[in-house]
Amino acid sequence: MSATLTAPGAPTNAASSPEPNPPKKRSKLPYLLLAPGMIWLAVFFVIPLGFMFATSLQVPINPDNPDKGYKPALHLHTYFDAISQYWQIYLRSFAYAGLATLIGLCLAYPLAYFIAQRAGKWRYVMLVLVVAPFFASFLLRTYAWESLLSDNSWVVKIGNFLHLLPQGRILSTPIAVIFGLTYNFLPFVILPLYASIERIDPRLIEATSDLYAKPFTGWRKVTLPLSGPGVISAALLCFIPASGDFINARLLGSINDRMIGNAIDQQFNNVRDYPTAAALSFLLMAVIMVIVTIYIRSAGTEDLL
Repeated sequence: MSATLTAPGAPTNAASSPEPNPPKKRSKLPYLLLAPGMIWLAVFFVIPLGFMFATSLQVPINPDNPDKGYKPALHLHTYFDAISQYWQIYLRSFAYAGLATLIGLCLAYPLAYFIAQRAGKWRYVMLVLVVAPFFASFLLRTYAWESLLSDNSWVVKIGNFLHLLPQGRILSTPIAVIFGLTYNFLPFVILPLYASIERIDPRLIEATSDLYAKPFTGWRKVTLPLSGPGVISAALLCFIPASGDFINARLLGSINDRMIGNAIDQQFNNVRDYPTAAALSFLLMAVIMVIVTIYIRSAGTEDLL
């Protein structure tokens, strides 16, 4: 028999091999912290979304008299009718929302940059002024715009004096609707931009001037890329609610300026065609999800998804 000789005091293989670490138990704390939010989303978003989809598939109990109510069915033709009849209104809604978002970004970015980097002790005062419009209701702010843009207002008189208004008026035109959307959702654009720019290290901005970069070049190469997530968030926070808005188009626009929110409101409250209203709402959410996904991926910030 052969024996394996080991030096005195040398550890054996059993002693030298490390013992496997026992598996760690996963903490349940993250799941407990997520539970309230997930329950909230399930109760107030997922379940209503399911009911809305089921409503969009219903058919009238009596086709000759829709007032008799609707019954469950699998009627997908409602979606084809909604697309064929309202596709132009969808395009108009997204065009108005896109223009309002673009104008809002052009107005909000300089203001947010000034508040974050240059306002100093006046920073919080200016932030309060930005949030102050929220102290009044959305409807009252829109009524104020209706009065401000009326044919007898000083804004219209100055515009006509300078020959800036081709139609001689602003109210009941697409311009009024876009201005109303921009104004009402402008704080949603300013605050994310401010939060993003405020986190930028000022030394990085100073370094651009030390490297003899022009101010615009430094903004384009340093400030704008670092504030990119804020720009994405601000654009989404403006575009998404503006796409489904109907108050501004109703009070500031004409019948030719109707948005998809007005069509949904008319089908639900006036015509009481609940399946069509539900189908229009479901299509609006689906199209917005597709647009947002494409926009985020093209911007290179998939982490926001």
